[in-house]
Formats: sequence, C-alpha cells, structure tokens
Amino acid sequence: MGAPFSHTPAACRAREILDRVGDKWSLYVISQLGVGTKRFTELKREIDGISQRMLTVTLRELERDGIVSRTMYPVMPPRVDYALTPLGHTLVEAVRGLVGWAEEHLDEIDAARTTYDTRAEQVFG
Repeated sequence: MGAPFSHTPAACRAREILDRVGDKWSLYVISQLGVGTKRFTELKREIDGISQRMLTVTLRELERDGIVSRTMYPVMPPRVDYALTPLGHTLVEAVRGLVGWAEEHLDEIDAARTTYDTRAEQVFG
C-alpha cells in the first residue's frame, strides 16, 4: 500500500485541486465532456439536477483551472461550445471510475446509511 498523504505545501495545493475536480458537479461535467464537445444546453439537459447557475459556476471554475475550454462563435444566435483541454482529458478515466463506483454501490451505501441512522437514533434519541 502507498505512503500516507503528506502535509507539505504541495499536498495542500493538491487537496485544493481535488476539491475542485472531485465535487459533485465537476465530476459529471468532466464525464460528459469526455464524450466530446457540448453546448451549455446539452450539458444542462444531460446532468440531472444541476441548475443553470451551478453549471455556469462549475464550467467557469474548470475553465480557470485549465480543465475545460470555452469557444465562442460569432454567429446569431450566439454559440458557445465547451470541451475538455488536453489536461482535462487526463482526468476522464479517473472521473468515470469514481462515478461508476458510486453508481455501482448505491444500494450498499443506502443500506449502510439506514443501519447507521437507525443505530444513531436509538443511541442519541
């Protein structure tokens, strides 16, 4: 098994980046863009439960971190495409693995939560 995470400045920065790419909406955006370039409305439709504002915020943060690119076309009506950058493509398999793991183990996690909540209710009232 690998060494435990260190408490160096670099490790703190790594946690910052993991917080960004590991948040709920970023995982789904990266996964969807891993298939190919998408328009905002396509992403909104394909990511169940995300609000327009949260999608906008997520895309901006991923663009700032160099994971997503935004291309505006000078046409009417305006057209904007989002795509993964080469850096973003390096995340696709890891992200899909995490999303797949979560989806595969939903029933087990739900059962564990129910057991925990029942036990906590008995202990803490």
